[in-house]
Amino acid sequence: MTAARDRLAPRLTLDAPGPETTPPQSNVPELTVGELSGALKRTIEDRFGFVRVRGEISNYRGPHASGHAYFCLKDDSARIDAVVWRTAFQRLKVKPQEGLEVVATGRITTFPGKSTYQIVIDAIEPAGVGALMALIEARRKALAAEGLFDEARKRPLPFLPATIGVVTSPTGAVIRDILHRLDDRFPRRVLVWPVRVQGETAAAEVAAAIAGFNALPPLGAIPRPDVLIVARGGGSLEDLLAFSEEIVVRAAAESAIPLISAVGHETDWTLIDHASDLRAPTPSGAAEKAVPVRRDLLLQTTELGRRHAAAMLRLVERRRADVRALSRALPAAETVAAVPRQRLDRAEGRLAAALAGARDRRHLDLAKLAHRLSQQAPRAKLARLRQQLAASEQKLVFNVERMRDRNATHLRHQGQRLAGTALGIARALTALGERRDRAADALARSWSVNAARRRDDVARVGKLLDTLGYRNVLARGYALVRDASGQPLRSVTAVEANAVLDIELADGHIGALVAPRRSLPRRPKPKAEQGDLF
Repeated sequence: MTAARDRLAPRLTLDAPGPETTPPQSNVPELTVGELSGALKRTIEDRFGFVRVRGEISNYRGPHASGHAYFCLKDDSARIDAVVWRTAFQRLKVKPQEGLEVVATGRITTFPGKSTYQIVIDAIEPAGVGALMALIEARRKALAAEGLFDEARKRPLPFLPATIGVVTSPTGAVIRDILHRLDDRFPRRVLVWPVRVQGETAAAEVAAAIAGFNALPPLGAIPRPDVLIVARGGGSLEDLLAFSEEIVVRAAAESAIPLISAVGHETDWTLIDHASDLRAPTPSGAAEKAVPVRRDLLLQTTELGRRHAAAMLRLVERRRADVRALSRALPAAETVAAVPRQRLDRAEGRLAAALAGARDRRHLDLAKLAHRLSQQAPRAKLARLRQQLAASEQKLVFNVERMRDRNATHLRHQGQRLAGTALGIARALTALGERRDRAADALARSWSVNAARRRDDVARVGKLLDTLGYRNVLARGYALVRDASGQPLRSVTAVEANAVLDIELADGHIGALVAPRRSLPRRPKPKAEQGDLF
C-alpha cells in the first residue's frame, strides 16, 4: 500500500486545485479498487481456507460448456454462490442435482469482477441417508422411464454355462464364497475381472468390466463368458452407492451376456438389481442360480436313462404284437394277384388293336408329307423366283425414271429461288455499306468534339490543382511535418519523445528528432497578505 501511495503522489500533486479549493488533508492511505479487492480476497481465503457447508442446491443447469459447474447453496435464511471446477467435477462421487440437500466441502473466495464471495467446492456428499435415498429414487424413476428396467428386456440364464465371468474385488470373501459354492455344485471355468467395489472409481471400473466381458470375441484366446455375476458383500447405503450409479445401470442393461446381480445382503437393493436379468440375495446365491447341482443332474440322467430303456423294451414288444396281428389279417397271395392278372390280359388285347391303328395313321401321314414335298421341289421354286425377279426389275426401271423426272423439276425450281435470293443479298450488302459509312462519319465527328471537351476539362482541373495544392502553401514559408510512416501530423499530442519526423519545405525535405518534453515549472503559491481594516 505504501508503494501505491508513492506511485499516486506525483499525480495528485500535479492535479491539485488552487488554494481557494484545497480540501482538508487526510493521513488515510488511498487504495485502488483492484488493491482493495485483492486484500479482501486474501483475508477471506486465509480465514476460510477449508469449510463444510450444508444447504440445498439451487439454479443448477448442468455443467457449463467449459466443464465447470455453477449453482447456489441456500437454506431458509441465506444463499451463497458455488462453483465446481472441471477437474473437481469429474471426481465428484455425487453429481449436483436441482433441489438436492448436500454437504459441500471447499473453500471460500471472492470474485472481484462482481464484488461477491463464493465457495469453490472440492467434494459433495448427500446430507444424510434420507437425501441419498431420495437421490437414488429419483435416478430409479428416470432410468425406469427410459425402459431400462422392463421385464421384457430380461433374458433367461443358460442352463449349464461353460464359462462364468465374475466382476468383484479379488481380495474379498465374496470371490471365495462364489468359487467354493461353484465347486460344491458344478465346477465351471471362472474368469474374474478385478474391480474396486467402493470409492470414487468403483462405478467406472464396474461398468468397464461389464463392457470388457461383452467385448471378448466368442472364439478368442480368452473364452467369452456365458453368464456374468456382479457381486459385492454387504455394507451401508453409502458403501453400495457405486452400484446405483447411472453408468453401472446402463452397462448392465446394455450387456449382451445374461447378468446376475449379487450386491449386499438379501435386504439390500441397488439400481443394478433392477437392470440385471436376475437378482440374487447373496453372492453365494448367485453361484447357486448360475449352475445346477452336478450330483442331482447325474441322478436325474441315470433315472432318465433307465426309464428310456424300459420304454424302448415296451415299444419293441408292442410293435411285435402289432406285426403279428397285421400278418393274420392279410389275404392270400393268389387272391391278391387275381384281379391284377385279369387287368393285364385285357390291357394286352387293347394294346394290339392300338398298335394296328397307330401304324395305319402313320402311313397316311407319310403320304401327305410326300405330296407336300413334291410341291417344294427346287426346280419349281426356282421358276417362281425367276418370275418374281422379272416383275421386280420392271418395277425398278419404272421407279428410277419417275424419280429422275421429279428430281429434275425440283432442281429447276431451286435454281430459280437461289437466283432471287442472291439478288436480295447483294442489295442488302449495298445498304449495309452505306449505313456503315454514315456511322463512321458520325463517330469521327463525335470523337473530335469529346476529345476537345476532355482537353479543356483537364486544363481547368490542372489550374485548380495548382491553386489549391499544398506546395503553393509551402512556397509561402510553411512546412509539412510527417511521422516515420509518412502520415501528416495534425496535433502535438500525437508526437512522442525521441520520435523521428520528416519536415517538407518548398525546396526539399529535412529530418528531425523530437526532444523529451520538459515538465512545467511549479507555480508558487501567493502569500497571504493582511488587508487594510479601514
